[in-house]
This record gives sequence, C-alpha cells and structure tokens, in this order.
Amino acid sequence: MKLWDKGFEPDEIVERFTVGRDRELDMELARYDVQGTMAHIRMLETIGLLTPSELAALLAALEEIASDIEAGRFEIEPGIEDVHSEVEKLLTERLGSVGKKVHAGRSRNDQVLVDLKLFYRQRLSDIEEAAVRVFDELQRLSQQHKDVLMPGYTHMQVAMPSSFGLWFGAYAETLADDLRIVRAARDIANQNPLGSAAGYGSSFPLDRQMTTDLLAFASPHYNVVAAQMGRGKTERAVAYALNAVSSTVARFCMDVCLFMSQNFAFVSLPDEFTTGSSIMPHKKNPDVFEVMRAKCNRLQSVVNEVSLLTSNLPLGYQRDLQLLKDITFPALNEMDDCLATLAFILPHLRVNTAILNDPRYDYLFTVEDVNRRVLRGEPFREAYRAVGMQVQRGEYRPQKEVHHTHMGSIGNLCNEEIKEKKNKITTKQ
Repeated sequence: MKLWDKGFEPDEIVERFTVGRDRELDMELARYDVQGTMAHIRMLETIGLLTPSELAALLAALEEIASDIEAGRFEIEPGIEDVHSEVEKLLTERLGSVGKKVHAGRSRNDQVLVDLKLFYRQRLSDIEEAAVRVFDELQRLSQQHKDVLMPGYTHMQVAMPSSFGLWFGAYAETLADDLRIVRAARDIANQNPLGSAAGYGSSFPLDRQMTTDLLAFASPHYNVVAAQMGRGKTERAVAYALNAVSSTVARFCMDVCLFMSQNFAFVSLPDEFTTGSSIMPHKKNPDVFEVMRAKCNRLQSVVNEVSLLTSNLPLGYQRDLQLLKDITFPALNEMDDCLATLAFILPHLRVNTAILNDPRYDYLFTVEDVNRRVLRGEPFREAYRAVGMQVQRGEYRPQKEVHHTHMGSIGNLCNEEIKEKKNKITTKQ
C-alpha cells in the first residue's frame, strides 16, 4: 500500500533504492504518527469532514495501534512503504472506508514533518535530561575535590596551579552552555507544521491552532512554505546541538585519557572499568573514554553531513530530505549512549590527591610568588624579574600555597551560580 497509489507499481529496483531504510527508521516514528493522526482527525471532525461517530471509531482504533506500538507488536509489513501507510492500512482494515478519510487536508509531507518534529522534540528533551545528569555529577565531583590541587597547563607546559574542583566544574559550566544550544534546537522543533500539506496549504478550513494545542507545540509554524522549509533546517539545528554536547564530552575524554597515563597519573579507574593488552601484562587501558571520544568526534561530523545534504536544494520538498533520518536517528542514539555511559562511569573516577608532591611541578607556584611580592608593594615587573632569575639560577623554592578568592577561581568555584545558570536554561518553557 502506498499513500500516493494511482493504479500502478514502480519498478522494483527503483522502489528499493528510493525507500532505502525508511521502513526500519520509521519504526522510531510510529507512536508520533499515531499522535499526529489523532490530533488531525479531531480537527477534521470540528470542520465537518468526519462525523462524531466516525471520529470515535477512529480514535478507538488508533488507541489500539498505539498500544501495539508500546507493546512491541507493531510492524511495517513487507510491501508497505512507510509508517504512515501502515497506520492508514490498519485503520482501513479495521474500519473500512472510514479509515480512508484520515488523510483529508494533509499530505505525506506535513505528516512526516509533524512526526519528525514530535520525535526531535522528545529526543532533544532526552538529550537535555542525560546531559543534566552528567552536569550534576561533574558538579558533585567539583565540590568533593575543591581543595585538591593539580597542575594547570598552557601549551602543554606546566603553567599555574589548578584544582580538581576547577577541572570538573569547568566541564559542568561548559555543558550548561551546550544546553542552551540543545534547548534552542528543541524550540525550533517545537513548532507545528500540520496543515501545511505539501507546502502550499489546503482549500479545507483547517484549524491549525487546534492541532497545535492538541500536540502541545509552542506555536504553529505559521507560513506553510516556511513549515516545509523547516525540514532540513530542524535537522541542522539538531546537528548543532549534538555537535556542542559531543565536543565537550570528547574534550573531557581526552583529558581523562591523558591524565590516566603513567606520565601524569592524575586520575585512575577501578580495574573492572579498564581493558588489558594481549601482549603486555601490565596494561590497564581507558578504552571506555577512548571509544567515547571517537564516537563524540564522529558526532561532530553530523553538522557537515546535514549541511551538505541540504545546502543546494530548491524550494519545496525534495526526496533528498528522506536521507536526513539516516544521519540524525543513529546520531541521537549514539549521543544518548555516550551521555549515559559517562554519567555511569564518572562516580568511579579516582583522583590523585598528592600530585604536587612531585618536584617537577614546583614551577607552578612562580606566579603565586610574584603576586605575593606585589602585594607587599614591589612593582610587578621587578617581582617578575626577581622570581624569573631565581628560576634561571636553579634557586627557586616554591611556597606551595594558593590564595585565589575571586569569582570562579580555585577558592571560589561559583558552583551554585553555575547550577542556577543551568536551571534558568532547563526550566525555560
């Protein structure tokens, strides 16, 4: 069955090539297709295209289909083109000609669009929740280890004192900034395209505000052409959200891989969270962070894929857009997996509390000694030169103390302020 059936079948090779992975990927959209159809037929009844009894029968049948979807009993049968065709076929089998009325006033274009908008809205909410779990754990670790000093680096050279409180807290705040982009992408998805039909509206007096309210969208996507142009634009926004979160996670993974090496030995993992070597019996490798880094680096390519697929398309729907599902659906699943794994493993990360006992880190404190001299009234340039000459002559002996009190420093992490920043982003409607 095909929604566009006009009495002929396409060539088998052409059909296989153009359908692609739609049947497989559309299973992700099944529940949303039923939701969208239920909202649409409720609206059709108010404008006289369905009778109350027809609406009741259709809603009951759709509830049964929804139950089958949730129970894992729903499938897109062989020979059925997509999820939309399967749902309509089931309605027609159960209710006869009444099932054929559900498509009035819509096109497969706005039907798939509303499914995708509902899907992306939910999946971005899931990403937000998963990222918040990681944020919360990073903040907990920041507070727990706020007094444990560690080296800070610039140019990969020992630079100034840092702390594990700063390190964990930095990634928490960066993740909060990423959540702005996730929320922005969700806002773009949270607009109702239903009623735009094939991109040019309908001669039926469709009540688009009604379907907007029924589906809990923030607003309609008002202009019907703009609504159709939203396909591709929404996926690009989703890709940027994935890019932001994955870049932060990948960078954190890189730090952990570096800091777990024996040359650093800043952090470690319990043996059961590491893997070994087939030839070197001493090896305990941070494979989980290496694989996570690789997956997150790969996720950052999604922006490129979506951009290249959509960059030169003319106005109106083009079949190229079907391939966006091939890109974004697996990417969302991979992002979920990375965040869930990170939230699971973070509490098991062990911190080395005695790093700065090693004399190789003595020079971390040169700036502290320069500033100490300045606070006693010595001009900065003279203090800088005096400490620098001590270093040059091999006479420098550090005072391993830090007195950082300003906002966001070692002694004033501002974790509560960062939490409030995150809360403002995630509680915004």
